Amino acid sequence: MSSRIRFSNAYKTAKRIPFNDTSKFIIFSDCHRGDNSFADDFANNRNIYYHALKNYYNEGFTYCELGDGDELWENIEFKEVFEAHQNVFDLMRLFFQENRLHRIVGNHDMVYRNKKFVEKNLYSYLNKVTGKEEPLFPGIEFTEGLLFTNETNGQEIFMVHGHQADWMNYVGWKFNRFMVRALWRQLQIFGIGDPTSPAKNYKELIKVERRTKRWIIENDNLFTITGHTHRPRFPEPGDIAYFNDGSCVHPRSITGLEIENGAVSLIKWHIATTEDGTLKVIRRLLEGPQKLIDYKTKSR
Repeated sequence: MSSRIRFSNAYKTAKRIPFNDTSKFIIFSDCHRGDNSFADDFANNRNIYYHALKNYYNEGFTYCELGDGDELWENIEFKEVFEAHQNVFDLMRLFFQENRLHRIVGNHDMVYRNKKFVEKNLYSYLNKVTGKEEPLFPGIEFTEGLLFTNETNGQEIFMVHGHQADWMNYVGWKFNRFMVRALWRQLQIFGIGDPTSPAKNYKELIKVERRTKRWIIENDNLFTITGHTHRPRFPEPGDIAYFNDGSCVHPRSITGLEIENGAVSLIKWHIATTEDGTLKVIRRLLEGPQKLIDYKTKSR
């Protein structure tokens, strides 16, 4: 199966969601929430991420997480991830309870395509204080894509993780997972990264971006947002409408995309030092806001 077919299947099976110019979305991906060990890339940014996500919750945004939210290659049990970052999952649960949470699968959490795994691990959790099972994300569903359609002009925004352009991380993900657990996780101690990951292998990154752009062009320059490569992308109107939200595991910062007032923006949250010497988590606008309609995405 080619990357074209994988992308097209993700589009056809995507969860359909209507939106308008009053809708507000924050889009993150590649959090890689781990077990708070030496290999947990998320641990260094968890306070930045929590502060940013709490801000979006209070401001009425809907949270879209585009895959690789949980690191389930390095970690066998979701319980280890949950216990390491329970405050984050408690916050995500608030989004879920208000129907403001959408999650799709990435290569590092492909196990979420298994409904039985999701039901067993994500529907509820054991509260160690009360000793009782309590709801976490009861009934949550994971798809490969999200398709937002503007109620006024029919413009579509397609969101997908992006590993559809990467054979080894889509078809061969179980082999890659085995190699990460058996080899690459230990080699992280010495600063050696997984060469099959486009986030750590520039040649693979270029291949993934080229295949993604080709599919977008073949589909009427469909406004498409991905993650996977960890490299933020924000095209100018008239260019190929290929956006990437970056990741939440950049050194000392996280990046994402905001959609608000009918416009899209690329943002970064990071820790800065104020004039009086205190540390503060701040939001920085990197690109935009740019009107969505400027990309002239056609309805399909």
